[in-house]
Amino acid sequence: MLLDDLKFIQIFKHWLDQYPWLEMFVHLAILILLAMLANFVAKHIVVRGIRSLINRFKFKNTPIFAQHSVIRRIANIVPAVIILNGISTVPHLTAKLVDLVQLFAQAFIILTIALSISELLNVFNLMYQKNAKSRDKPIKGYLQLIKLLVFIVCTLLIVGTFLKKDIFTLLAGFGAMAAVLMLVFQNTILSLVASVQIASYDMVRIGDWIEMPSLNADGTVVDMSLHTVTVENFDRTFTTIPTNKLVVDTFKNWRGMFDAGVRRIKRSIFIDQTSVHLLTQQEIEKLRELVILNPYLDEKQAELEQFNQQFSAQSHWNMRQLTNIGTFRAYIKLYLAQHPGIAETQTLMVRQLQPTAEGIPLEIYAFTNNTAWVAYEGIQADIFDHILAIAPYFSIRIYQAPSGSDVKSLALAPHTTAPNV
Repeated sequence: MLLDDLKFIQIFKHWLDQYPWLEMFVHLAILILLAMLANFVAKHIVVRGIRSLINRFKFKNTPIFAQHSVIRRIANIVPAVIILNGISTVPHLTAKLVDLVQLFAQAFIILTIALSISELLNVFNLMYQKNAKSRDKPIKGYLQLIKLLVFIVCTLLIVGTFLKKDIFTLLAGFGAMAAVLMLVFQNTILSLVASVQIASYDMVRIGDWIEMPSLNADGTVVDMSLHTVTVENFDRTFTTIPTNKLVVDTFKNWRGMFDAGVRRIKRSIFIDQTSVHLLTQQEIEKLRELVILNPYLDEKQAELEQFNQQFSAQSHWNMRQLTNIGTFRAYIKLYLAQHPGIAETQTLMVRQLQPTAEGIPLEIYAFTNNTAWVAYEGIQADIFDHILAIAPYFSIRIYQAPSGSDVKSLALAPHTTAPNV
């Protein structure tokens, strides 16, 4: 039986020798089938086996390895290696064709290794992002630089493979093109230097709220790479900022506010200057209905009484008296001091600014104890709601430019004629 099989193989081989093209295609088909079989074994048996082994060891980064399969990429090398070594056994192929196929197989292997390293760096970055320190010290930009270097080396190796020159000879040739390369990679070099400066001085972290009006960026930093920093604005749009812009241009980082746990209120109301006057005793007694003002009124009246005794023999106009705007300012400060939304340990001030054509600006300078945007705006609005509503109690008018209804009421008012002199 064995002799019959050997005899059949010899007859088949002798028959193939009469048809060189058919013999070549048969050997090519066998080589391709072997490459496909090796690829199947590598990906469906070896890779799955390694994955099952990894899944048995339960650790927090298992889903990352499942999503980014470095081993599966490396497995693509197996069929390329078989073709690289097997193509020379195919009969009737020209030496140039064999050499060309081997060159392409080598280039594919080099590219696959580069892609595998890139995928491995992606896995490392995802694992690092699960660390709490990743928000303060992102490494995505540095990993992208490593990827760039890997693909540059990969390109040089592939070019060297086709030109049949080693990488050092190519690098020596590229040395003469250094000026051109510096121009081509200018943005990359600037971004690398900027990334190092940003990391060294801790200028920006992922999760920081930054404002950069020159580029219409106002939101949270969601990604930092080698070339760009991505900001998600509060209107849910995204602004991409070149990394080196954060070093060259001015921007505001609100991280300090969140770290301190307080947020500043700095807003003014404008008081009509004609409504400012000295308080009468009747008005003072009325204001005593505001309980928080009583200690201030007692202290202030005692102070003024002691001061005015020195001017009892002089004109009445030299004597000091309480004013409605000063008492109003003291009331606001006392009101803010006991407000549950105002930080007690921070600066609290109610001050007058330089009078303008719109009136006297009365500025509230304080800090809320809640940095959340919605809560902060709510606290601020509640404070100014109360201030605007309580102002008439002090006989103070808030300035407002004449509106259409004001002009209309003035036009409809009855006209009076001046009396004859």
